[in-house]
Amino acid sequence: MNSKSQNFKIYLGSAYLIILLVGIYFLLSNFEISHLTSYDFIKENTGLILKYKENNIFFLTIIFLIAIVISYSIQFWLSMRQKSFVLEHREAVPDAFKDSVALDAHQKAADYTVEKGKLGDIDSIFGVVFLLILTLGGGISLVFDFWASFGLSAMITDLSAIATIILVMTVLEIPSTLYQTFVIEEKYGFNKSTLGQFFKDQAISLSLVIAIGLPILALILWVMDSIGSLWWLYAWAILMSMSLLMSWLFPTVIAPLFNKFTPMQEGSLKDRIQGLLTRCGFNSNGIFIMDGSKRSGHGNAYFTGMGNNKRIVFFDTLIESLDEEELEAVLAHELGHFKCKHVIKMLVASSVMTLISFAVLGLLITQNWFFDGLGVDTHTNAAALLLFTLVSPVFTIFMQPISAYFQRKFEFEADDFASQNAKATKMISGLVKLYEENASTLTPDPLYSAFHYSHPPAAIRIAHLEEKM
Repeated sequence: MNSKSQNFKIYLGSAYLIILLVGIYFLLSNFEISHLTSYDFIKENTGLILKYKENNIFFLTIIFLIAIVISYSIQFWLSMRQKSFVLEHREAVPDAFKDSVALDAHQKAADYTVEKGKLGDIDSIFGVVFLLILTLGGGISLVFDFWASFGLSAMITDLSAIATIILVMTVLEIPSTLYQTFVIEEKYGFNKSTLGQFFKDQAISLSLVIAIGLPILALILWVMDSIGSLWWLYAWAILMSMSLLMSWLFPTVIAPLFNKFTPMQEGSLKDRIQGLLTRCGFNSNGIFIMDGSKRSGHGNAYFTGMGNNKRIVFFDTLIESLDEEELEAVLAHELGHFKCKHVIKMLVASSVMTLISFAVLGLLITQNWFFDGLGVDTHTNAAALLLFTLVSPVFTIFMQPISAYFQRKFEFEADDFASQNAKATKMISGLVKLYEENASTLTPDPLYSAFHYSHPPAAIRIAHLEEKM
């Protein structure tokens, strides 16, 4: 047996073992094991057994467990393919990059990708364990019952319970994030952050959740409790409105809490960028340099904001890495997303999916089997909202490659726009530098990238650009 097959069987076996243990716990927590084979017990509890059957409780439980097995098996399988494929091509730079990428840089990218993949596998295992604890293990009900014991109002109880679970999830993610930042990123020369900066960011993020997230959640819960059967339509409208507001406020209110944004100084680079903006008919509320180097050596550029609050942001690391023509080409690519209306298209798609999700929840929230089949004894709107949010990714994994496909399509279209408004050769050279300096693998597994990648693999993307030259 090769190591690839052995590792896959270990991951898959672990997933099955976890599910088996949770299933056993579920049985033992509801029945005495000695009674399960007793004729008298079965005769006396026929009504209870039929109730479970009629209410689809066991059916949903089984479907949920099957969905978990399928979902996480796919993820582990793809992860194993990715690591194996990257390592198989580690010893040689792909022909398309032999003249531009050194072997040691290519090997660094391979090792970096594999290490991140291993950490991702561990995170997935902990994720499925915690999900099962919260659902079939009774965790959600336990937290809601705990806060209900204080005799607080229903709204305060619901907010406290949801906030507690979110806080626990956040805390449990910290060790992985610390390892990613201060071990993996440090090892490959990307980390520039300190422990003080890390925990400061965590504190700011938590404060924003409390200051912004909890009031929005309270409003949605009030709508769910007060509006009637069409609550989901009003909740969707509220959530979308707040999302648009946050997008508008982000560049001037939220982002400066984490980073310093300095207006780009007058000079040849700003003149070149301003010329590009003029040619493309794009109006911006400023061009800014962000101090990304205080946390990471990775480079990037992006647009942020909406309406008259749009900003162009360059990482200071990107400014140092690319020449002016390459920066112009990268910016032209980002402009392409706006000119091709990708932002609007993604917003519409997100809005539609959110509306569908709320509508489905509106149907499920009235069904007792939805709660009982997933291990939740607390039949409240707040518990339903939390439960649906936690379990829906398990059932919607098939949407991930569809979303990735359209995102990659948008990237090709943005590259086409860039090649028309800047030099394709400079777009290619800029991308190669970014791939190398960010240690992005040049040889991802085709199936893994099709499922996960929002951007086309390097070789395919550059070949597409070369056709425009």
